[in-house]
Amino acid sequence: MATNDTAPENVDSLINRDDGRKYWESVDATVDAMLGGLPHVSRVEIRGSRNFLAKLGIGSKPGQRVVASALEGGAGIGRVTEGLLLDGIAQNVDVIEPIAKFTAELQGRPGVRSIFTMGLEDWRPSHGVQYDLIWVQWCAGHLTDEQLVQFLERCKSTLNPDGGVIVFKENNSTAGEDMFDHVDSCVTRHDNSFRRCFGAAGLRIIQTELQKGLQNTGVALLPVRMYALRPTQP
Repeated sequence: MATNDTAPENVDSLINRDDGRKYWESVDATVDAMLGGLPHVSRVEIRGSRNFLAKLGIGSKPGQRVVASALEGGAGIGRVTEGLLLDGIAQNVDVIEPIAKFTAELQGRPGVRSIFTMGLEDWRPSHGVQYDLIWVQWCAGHLTDEQLVQFLERCKSTLNPDGGVIVFKENNSTAGEDMFDHVDSCVTRHDNSFRRCFGAAGLRIIQTELQKGLQNTGVALLPVRMYALRPTQP
């Protein structure tokens, strides 16, 4: 959950892949460390995600559907994989995560299928695999705009055309522009920047809302917005 720092022109040009990897390599493989010392945020945050998916008709309650296959980008140690996706949302989940000590936490877990230990910028869809749900959370800031658009295009190519959906859940800059964070070498994008990248990748927003409840956690956090996306052309 990055914080606003500096905003030069073409702020995404400051992203350094190696610096970002070094930061996350220094982080312990625990929920506490992954959430920056705010583990109590997890329950509120996952509840918001579950409610958002319910509005898309995805879930285990009557009238909803459990999807067969999901992909999570930036899975970390699997907090969302296990706490959300494999808890009544998806039967099987593939994960993308560049830090090997994090993906080691997911090896052999029931429901976890393929593990891609690589960055989103390096991931390529497996031949013939389709996803009903692609979930990307708190990791897009490590991609340049160009890399983000290309990643979205690859996601679109492997999305099930029969009701498949991509969900992005990311911090939004409150400064009116994208902001660079030197701590973990990532960009916190403004809502307009996300929308521009989605459009460039040929995706349209079918549902969006801000995460509720984070303002009651006792810590000043950036707003977190969820975007549900489908291809512009069916």
